[in-house]
Amino acid sequence: MKQDAANNDYLVICRGQWDESASKDEVQNAIDGFYVWYERNLASGKIKPGSRLTQESRVVTKTAITDGPFAEAKELIGGYWLIVAAGLDEAARMAAENPCLAYGLTLEVRPLDAERAAATVVSNETPVAWRKA
Repeated sequence: MKQDAANNDYLVICRGQWDESASKDEVQNAIDGFYVWYERNLASGKIKPGSRLTQESRVVTKTAITDGPFAEAKELIGGYWLIVAAGLDEAARMAAENPCLAYGLTLEVRPLDAERAAATVVSNETPVAWRKA
């Protein structure tokens, strides 16, 4: 993805579960702090709306549709939102201010790619055998 001086959107994916050793009050305080942080950044235009995800879902493949997500999965996704920043490092620094990080959640920050997918362009979906050295 080409970076320029303009602000870009960065997807933030919230993963994991709360630390079992934390009290519910500690976690609730972090959640409350998150919403203060989130709403302040929404109001300033530094974040675009996202959402928590429910526990039900379907996993769709070319051969089946199955229920999910699965509790044994290492990387449960709890929600997402978008950060508006000039670069990935700036977006990551902003995500690092999230109070929920202190209680077991992790955040993945990814730039959005405005280009359309093409089988000839190396992307996340490209098989290793197709990639040029």
